[in-house]
This record gives sequence, C-alpha cells and structure tokens, in this order.
Amino acid sequence: MKTEVVIMKRRRHGRRALAALLLGAALTFPLPADAMQLSLEDAIDTALSANTGLRITREGERSADAALRQARGKNSISIGASDSLRTSKASDASEQVSNGISLSASLPLYSGGANEARIRSGEIGAHAAQLTTERAREELKYEVIAAYWNAAEAAKKIEVQRDSVEKYDAHLKNVNALYEAGAQAKIDVIRSSVELSNARQELIRAESNYEVSLATLRNLLNIDRAEPLQLTTEVAYEPFGTALPDCISYARRMRLDLAAQRETLQQRELAVDIARAGKKPTVNLTLGTGLTSQFRPRSKTSSDVSAAVGVNWNIFDSGVTRGAIEAAEAERDIALLNVKKTEETIDLDLRKAYLNMREAEQRFTSTGDAVRQAEEDYRIASERYRAGEGILLDILDAQTALTTARQNALSARYDYVRYRAQVENLMGKELTAEEHKAAEGLPAVTPEERTAAQAAYAEGTDAAARGAQP
Repeated sequence: MKTEVVIMKRRRHGRRALAALLLGAALTFPLPADAMQLSLEDAIDTALSANTGLRITREGERSADAALRQARGKNSISIGASDSLRTSKASDASEQVSNGISLSASLPLYSGGANEARIRSGEIGAHAAQLTTERAREELKYEVIAAYWNAAEAAKKIEVQRDSVEKYDAHLKNVNALYEAGAQAKIDVIRSSVELSNARQELIRAESNYEVSLATLRNLLNIDRAEPLQLTTEVAYEPFGTALPDCISYARRMRLDLAAQRETLQQRELAVDIARAGKKPTVNLTLGTGLTSQFRPRSKTSSDVSAAVGVNWNIFDSGVTRGAIEAAEAERDIALLNVKKTEETIDLDLRKAYLNMREAEQRFTSTGDAVRQAEEDYRIASERYRAGEGILLDILDAQTALTTARQNALSARYDYVRYRAQVENLMGKELTAEEHKAAEGLPAVTPEERTAAQAAYAEGTDAAARGAQP
C-alpha cells in the first residue's frame, strides 16, 4: 500500500512538472502565427538585395567609374570662356572703358604617356571595383549561411537543454517521493535539486544564444530587428568530394579579391609610367578667339583669332620627379607583395577550413552511436535507481553524458555544414543565377534617404548645441 502511494505521488508530480515545463516553454518562446517563414535560400536572397554593407561596397563602382571619366576627359578637348569689363585712366589721357570676351579650346597632343596610362588605370580600377562588389556578395552569402546555421543549432540546443531540465525535474520528483517514503537519503534530494538548477541555467544560456543568433541574422538581412522568424531549412549531410590541392588550385583561379589585387598591381605599374612621364615633354594645341569692345573715349570693336602649339619640358626640378618615380616604384612593390601575401593567406585559410570540415565530418559519423548508447545508459541507470539498485551518481553521470552526447552530435552536424560553406567561400564559388538576380535588386541611395540623413544630422547638431549651453 505504501509503495502504491509513492507511485501515485510520483505520477502526480511528474504530470505537474511536465505541464509546468511546457507552459514555461510556451511563455519563454512564443511563436506568433505571423512569424516569418525563412528558408536558407530566402535568407541569402534577402541579404543580397538589402544588406547595407553591400550597398556601401557597390558605391565604390560609382566612384571608380567617375575616376575613369575624369581620366578620359583630361585627354580630350577642354573649352573655356571669359568676359571682363575694364576701366583705366592715365594722368595725361581720358578714361577708357572696354569689355573683352574670349573663347579658347585646348587639346593635349602628347603627355609623355601619362594621360594614356591614367585612362588605362581608370579602366582597370572600374573593373576591380566590380570584382570587389562581387566578392563582397560572396562573403555576405557565407556570413548569412553561417548565421542561419548558428541560429538553427541554437534552437536545437534549446530542445536538448529543455529535455535535460525535464529529466532532472522528473528525477527530483522521484527522489522526493522516495525520500518521503524513507527509501532515499536527504542528500540525494539536495544534489538532485542542485543539478536541476544547473540545468535551468544552461537552458537560460541556450535561449539567450538563440536570440543573439537571430539578432545577427536579422542584421545581415537588414529586416525589422524585432521580426519573429521561423527557420524552415533542415541541416542535411552532403559529401564533399574535392581534394584539398584541387580546392587551392581552384581558389587561385577564381578568388575575385585576389584578381582585384592583381589588377591593383597593374595600376601601380601604370603609376610608375605616369611618374616617369614627368621627365618627358608635353605638347598642347590651343585655339582661341576674342572680341573687344571699347566704350570710352570712343566706341570701337576689334576681334582676333589665335592658334598655338605649346611645348613644356621640365628639365630640372631638384629631384622632385625622381622622388615621385621612387615612391611609385615602392607602391608597386607593396602591391606585388600584397598579392603574394593574399595567395599565402588563401592557402592557409583554405587548409584550416578544409581540415576542420573533415574533422567535423568524422565527428558527425561517430556521434550517432554515442547518442544511442547514452540514451540506453540513462534508461538503465534510471531503472536501477528506481528499483533501489543504483546510486544517485550513476543517474546524474548518465544524464550529463546524454546531454553531452546530444550537444556533440548537434555541434558536429552544424560544424560540418558551416565549414563546408566556408571552404566553398574560400575557394571563390560564384553565386547562382537566382542569387545574382536577387543582388540586382539592391537599391541605390535614394533622395529620400539623403534628406532623412540631413534632417537627422541637423537635429543631432541642434541637440548637441542645446546640451552645450550652460
């Protein structure tokens, strides 16, 4: 009879504990009916079409295009006009008043190769800016993938920690019932209560990590920072068959940031040519026409037309040109070393990511058995304890081992997909056609944004001025 009472108490305690836990979970992480359903593909497309950092990078293309237009303009015709009103009076003459209008045009005929080098450098710079933008898109894609899987893993770890809390709570109820029946010591109740408290602390940390991961993902997507999200893509294992040497070879051919740095090296070589052009003469053609009208002391009008070819040669400048050449050569060599350093960094980063991926893959294939064994160990320990054949330490160790095995299984699974994405990013895998289409929707800076920024700046300045008043 006493045993039946103990069992009934344990069942009531277990039902209450489970109900309380489910209610607490619902209150802690309510899922609104209108939560945004977000797949990994949608997350990538959203980021490519809205990320602010990517918008900043793309503005570099406008700057490079403008620099190219300036370089071309300096090698073309320039036209200028002027108008002047002049009055003068000599001591022995009447006052003279006249008006002169002139129009002139000039064309550089020879610049020592400087203008041509500037144009070529501008063309390279414009292309390098496009490469930089495209590489930024690839980097953003990887960041979104990593953030998405971080959030998905954090959500799964909440489930593990909740299950751990449930088991510790149920175990505490069981120990309490056994203690009340005189079958267990008070120290078992105290120790079980401490373990339950520790498990709840881990659950709180897991929930916080999940919210932080979601905040990071929302920031990359540039969506409402309070937008409720439901991640719908499940992690899946896909074998990676490319060998490490092939990955490195592919990266040296396809990494766009490396290609951009090589083009920067070409620009620095052209800068040396521009500096050396300072030792050569320049030739300019100038055409002009003018009209002068005199009003006092008598009215008359005259006009003129002129044409000239001018040669300018800097014969001696106390080493200024030589210094400019040496500075340009130093910048060229720095660019060369930067290319070499980037190649070395790509090699190292790719090796580390590849080895980490393979290590995670091995962990992934081995953790399944560990979880099953830990679950069986926990079941046996629980049954032995309830039967009075086991000790408290056995069930606590089994629960810790089970939680650790589940955490390790999750870490291995998500580490693999993250490292795989990192390897592909370091290789320079290009975006898909759909991702390129999404990236084309990235908005430019609008007049409304400029107006809002100016208003915010003015408001901030006024507030600062008011705060500075005594």
